[in-house]
Amino acid sequence: MANRKTYAELRAELEKRYPNGQTVGGVNIDDIVQLKLQNSYDTHLDIARDMATVMRADMAAYDADPTLSTQSLGCWSGFHAQQMIKSVKRLRGTTKRAYVYLSGWMVAGLRNTWGHLPDQSMHEKTAVADLIREIYVSLRQADEVAMNDLFKELKSAGNDEARNAVIEKIDNFESHVVPIIADIDAGFGNEHATYLLAKELIQAGACCLQIENQVSDAKQCGHQDGKVTVPREDFIEKLRACRLAFEELGVDDGVIVARTDSLGAGLTQKVPVSQQAGDLASEYIKWLDTDAITDENPVRDGELAIMQNGEFVKPKRLPNGLFPFKKGSGRARVVEDCIANLTQGGADMLWIETDTPNVAEIAGMVNEVREAVPNAKLVYNNSPSFNWTLNLRKQVREEWVNEGKIAAGDYPDGNELMKPDYDATELGQEADARLQRFQHDISTQAGVFHNLITLPTFHLTAKSVDELSRGYFGDDKMLAYVKTVQREEIRRGISAVKHQHEVGSDLGDTFKEMVGGDRALKAGGSKNTMNQFAAE
Repeated sequence: MANRKTYAELRAELEKRYPNGQTVGGVNIDDIVQLKLQNSYDTHLDIARDMATVMRADMAAYDADPTLSTQSLGCWSGFHAQQMIKSVKRLRGTTKRAYVYLSGWMVAGLRNTWGHLPDQSMHEKTAVADLIREIYVSLRQADEVAMNDLFKELKSAGNDEARNAVIEKIDNFESHVVPIIADIDAGFGNEHATYLLAKELIQAGACCLQIENQVSDAKQCGHQDGKVTVPREDFIEKLRACRLAFEELGVDDGVIVARTDSLGAGLTQKVPVSQQAGDLASEYIKWLDTDAITDENPVRDGELAIMQNGEFVKPKRLPNGLFPFKKGSGRARVVEDCIANLTQGGADMLWIETDTPNVAEIAGMVNEVREAVPNAKLVYNNSPSFNWTLNLRKQVREEWVNEGKIAAGDYPDGNELMKPDYDATELGQEADARLQRFQHDISTQAGVFHNLITLPTFHLTAKSVDELSRGYFGDDKMLAYVKTVQREEIRRGISAVKHQHEVGSDLGDTFKEMVGGDRALKAGGSKNTMNQFAAE
C-alpha cells in the first residue's frame, strides 16, 4: 500500500479536526482511523499503479539475482486467490514475490455465461475484467478482516506497552493485494478492440497484461493443434495498443508479456507485404512452405506467387486458405518473434509456450534471444497440460542411457514409466527431485522471472470435490468431511475454518458498534457456533 499513513498520523489529523474525539454526528475518531486503514486502496486503478511498481522492483531484483524469481497460481475466483495469498502469508510471513495468475482458459471453462467452453476466446470480453475486480475485492476484504482483528486486539490491550505493540502491527501490516498477470488472449479483435479491452482490465486493477500472437478469431489453447499466428507487424500493433492503454491511465510502469505460440503453430492467415529486404514481413514470409514454379507446376488462376531468393515460388495453401510454415521452423520463428516483440513492440517480458517441460530447450532459445536483448526475461507456464511425471522420467531415462549409467532395458521407454511401481526407484526419485527444483533451475538457467501454473485450482477443485464426494456418499459419511477438510483446516491454521469470520461477520459487528454502540445487534455473541474454533 503506497504512502499509507500510520495510525498516529491519521489520529493526529482527526484530532485537529475534532478536538473532542468525536465528529459532530457522534462518530468516534478511533473508528474513522480504523476504517481508513482497512480501506487499503481507494480505486482499483490505484492498485494497478501500485502493483506495477511492485512488479518492476521484483524484475530489477531478479536481474541482479536470478534466484529471486516470482510465482503464482491460476485462480478462477476471488476466494481462490484470497486463500492462496493467505496461505503464502502464513507460510512465509510475507506475500513478497507471490502473484495471482488469471487464466483465459479458466475464464472460458468456468466463468462465462455460455457454459464450460474450450480456450478459444469463447468467453465474453468483460469476463476477464469482472474476475480481476472480484479477485481484488476478495484480497481487499482479507485486509479488512485482518485489520479489524488487530483493532479488536487494540481495544482490549490493557496498558500502553500492549497498545504500542498492537499499533506497531497495524502500521507494519502487509496487504494481501498482490500483482495480477491477466490473460487478454489474442486481444479479442483488432488493435483498437485490444486497446479498449486493455483499458478495462487495467481499470479493474491489472498491472500486467499477457497477450499472444495467434489470430484472434482462430485462437486455440497453446497446448492444442491448429494454432495460427499473425504477422509480426500485426502483433506489434497490439503490443503498442496495450502500452497506450497503460500510458493513458497513468500506469506508467505497466508490464506487458508477449506470448509466442510459434513453436507449436504451423500456420499463418496472412502473407504480409514486405517493403524491403530484412524487414519484419520478409523475415516472416521466409518461413512459408513453398513449391517451386515449373512447367509441370505452373501458377494457376487464383494462386499466389512470391519472390524468394531471386525466384518466384508458390506458398502452399490449405483448403481453408491458411498458409503452412516449413516443418521444423518453429524454434527459429520463436527466437525471431521474441526479439521483435522486445525491440520493436516494447514488450517487457516473454512467454514461450512449449510442448514439454524441458529446461535445456527453453534455455537454448532464451540464450539466442539474449544475444540481441541481454536482459530478456520470461514468464513460464508450468502447464497441467504436460504429463510432468512421464516427461521428467523420460528425460532422466534418456540422459542416463546416454551416459551409460543404465542400460536401455532397465526401464521401459513409454507410458509404462507412469506406473506407481517406479515411484520408489532411483529413476523415479531423481525425476521427483528434478520436479522439486524445476522452477529454480528454469529461473537460474533459462531467464524465467515468473513461474506459474495456469489451471491448478481447476484441477484441485475437481480432485478435492471428488475426494470428499467419494467418502461422503460412500462409507465414511461425516468422517469424510471431518477427516479430509475440517480437521486439516484446524491443524494447519486455515482461517476459513471459521467461515463466518472469513466472510466478514466480525467486520459487520464492528461496524454496527461504530454506528449503534450498545444497541448493536451482533452475530458474534456467546451462541455463535464459531466460538468452538476460538482456541485452535
